[in-house]
Amino acid sequence: MRQFKSFFPLIVTLIWTYALHTNWGTLPPMGKLLSPFHGFWVNAEKADTSEQTEESLQIPGLIEPVQVLYDEMAIPHVFAKNDHDLYLAQGYLTAKDRLWQMEFQTHFAGGRISEIVGSKGMVSDQFQRRMGAVYGAEQSLKGMVEDPVAKASLEAYSDGVNAYIESLTDRTLPLEYKLLNYRPEKWEPLKSAIFLKNMSFVLASGTDDLKMTNILRKYGRDVAEHLFPNYPFEESPIIPEGTPLDFKPLPIPAAPADFIGLGSTMKTPEKDPNTGSNNWAVAGNKTISGMPILANDPHLTLSLPSIWYQMQLVAPGINVYGSTMPGSPNVIAGFNKNIAWGVTNVGSDVMDWYQIKFKDASKLEYWHDGKWKKTSMRIEKFKVRGEDDFVDTVFFTHHGPVVYLSHEKPFRSNIPVGHALKWIALEKSREVSAFYQLNRAANYEDYKAAITHFSAPAQNFVFASNQGDIALWVNGKFPLKANLQGKYLLDGTDPAADWKGYIPHDQDPHVKNPSRGFVSSANQFSVDKSYPYYLGWQFAPSDRGRRINERLTVMNKATVDSLRGLQNDNFNIRARRLLPLLLPHVSNPNPQMAAALEVLKKWDLQNSKESIGATIFENWVILLQSSLWDDEFNADEKAPMNIPTVDRTLKLIIEEPGAIWWDNVKSKNKKESMGDIIRTSFQANIDSLIKLHGPLGADWVWYKHKQTGVRHLIPGMDALSRLNIPIGGGGSIVNASTTKTGPSWRLVVELSKSGNPNAYGVYPGGQSGNPGSSHYDDLIDTWAKGELRPLLFLNQADQKTNRIRKKMILTK
Repeated sequence: MRQFKSFFPLIVTLIWTYALHTNWGTLPPMGKLLSPFHGFWVNAEKADTSEQTEESLQIPGLIEPVQVLYDEMAIPHVFAKNDHDLYLAQGYLTAKDRLWQMEFQTHFAGGRISEIVGSKGMVSDQFQRRMGAVYGAEQSLKGMVEDPVAKASLEAYSDGVNAYIESLTDRTLPLEYKLLNYRPEKWEPLKSAIFLKNMSFVLASGTDDLKMTNILRKYGRDVAEHLFPNYPFEESPIIPEGTPLDFKPLPIPAAPADFIGLGSTMKTPEKDPNTGSNNWAVAGNKTISGMPILANDPHLTLSLPSIWYQMQLVAPGINVYGSTMPGSPNVIAGFNKNIAWGVTNVGSDVMDWYQIKFKDASKLEYWHDGKWKKTSMRIEKFKVRGEDDFVDTVFFTHHGPVVYLSHEKPFRSNIPVGHALKWIALEKSREVSAFYQLNRAANYEDYKAAITHFSAPAQNFVFASNQGDIALWVNGKFPLKANLQGKYLLDGTDPAADWKGYIPHDQDPHVKNPSRGFVSSANQFSVDKSYPYYLGWQFAPSDRGRRINERLTVMNKATVDSLRGLQNDNFNIRARRLLPLLLPHVSNPNPQMAAALEVLKKWDLQNSKESIGATIFENWVILLQSSLWDDEFNADEKAPMNIPTVDRTLKLIIEEPGAIWWDNVKSKNKKESMGDIIRTSFQANIDSLIKLHGPLGADWVWYKHKQTGVRHLIPGMDALSRLNIPIGGGGSIVNASTTKTGPSWRLVVELSKSGNPNAYGVYPGGQSGNPGSSHYDDLIDTWAKGELRPLLFLNQADQKTNRIRKKMILTK
């Protein structure tokens, strides 16, 4: 016993030593993470001071020295003497602040998360590969490198990223590498292509074809088209109604035969209506300066690190400022001395699903156009942390990959089994060329030429110049299809259902210098019914677009601040339309309902952060939609369906108060009327809010109910997130902040004939991806208040300014 007591401390020490230096599943060795020499402690950074500092770094691969000036927001202003050094420096500096984000996002997009987290990431990885994430990126890269300057910029950017990676030690690794216990790998141009391709997954992979086909099967085409119309009840299209065509349209392909297809046993989510954006440009005749002003705020998932990274890039032939995307060269949305531009998502129908008839279980042949055709196979290899490698086979037809075979369970249930995917994102593209040229554009013709290279995801490119022009192109590669082709699943055996080419780029919807004095987009319908081509039947609700156009129409003597105010507009145009129609039907209220009704009657229709009326109304709309439509369209989990939009509900209230849809078919006791559904949904609304927040009071305010958060990219990492941010807005509001999405970058630029634009911007995050940096989330409060920061646009490196905090010289 005495000997055991002597050895016991040694035994405990050995056990702890082993435990602290051993991986436990996907957890890192805790001794390594907690080490004072290599652990997370060393990632803390000193807070900035007003004193200017200087630093020199040697970066392999540079041709000539590069000067970098950091302002008080830690934004680098890069001055290089040639393109190669400019993009090498961009890659290095971006990686220095955002390396983990860059690599984690490309691992996710490329279906490689299981290499980091083990087998629990395999289902997601397989889905990404099956959808063609890597295949599509490979096709894109083929197109990108056909342009020598794009190829050179991608390679230089990669060299810069790798120079930073090679400088890292265990001590200096970003925090997340220590948390997840892995090391960065070499960057290559394909990773940039994967990153850019992932934007198509984020913005253009929503699909409701399966749900719509289930409706077609159950109710027939008349009902499907009546309740899911191909143009909204209320709309204000992006290209102003009546804009004349400046082209002769091509013949429209004949429509394929109706196709019902096989049944489905999947529960499918609808497209996310909150993934959108706003942009507009106001002509000089409506501004106080007499020069155009442009505004842009893309609505994306709010995350830390931020989706965007601000930077100014200066070299011979280029001086551009704006938001870059960590992982790819160039500025994506921004301005130079002559022009400004911004983007919003189009949301056109560029993804179709074709039911495939295989010859036999080998799946080596499929039936099309009256004959058997050979499939091709792509072998996908997966490395799984802690387990053996996994090999998967994806079958390709001429349409595209068969994402899930008929016996498989999809990762995302909006994917029909046994169907091939035809998607514009799987084709060659030249996005790097588009932004390379756009960064250097000096006028409208340059802008128009640059965006011809941009294919997917289709974007509304808004434009303004210091020559006084404003414009907007609904820009992308759009298939030439029959009307409504792709609203429902398609017959993969029928050649009439194949795509028949593409709409010529110069016939994409566009407008320049319209008489109304502004251009704008908010993801609503691109065009009115006179446009000859089919772009899709389903776009974002028109509420934001109508509100923006309403305000810009009456706006005169506009300033940067008035457009900033419009970006933060919280007015609920939907409530203005619906409340007068709904309130008269809430009769005989109980005391709780009566108190809530009084709040609604006094509400100013603003979704301000402290509004209780906004909470009551927004929750009511959700429950009204559910009460009205779920019994017919959300009752059969084996054949899930869309429910009609709020716009369609509005039309039903106004024009069809006696429609059969008001009756709840699950209720056996009586036939419900419109008034019954409105009243009971309001009562359910109040009951649910009391259950969530207690009696009507301060806990009902909108921001507490909505709970907007900017969350770390690692799910559940609340300690590295900012939650329950006090901000108003909503999904159908111009200030489109929701629980997890919102304005990811707000920009307002006033052009100047002198070449010194007056620009302001902010995003909900900070420049640094390091949680130990003061610049990790230092812009969130500014963003939440609806304020903007002045953006420092330098014409030369030695320009006088008191905003520079650090000078860095990069040498070879």
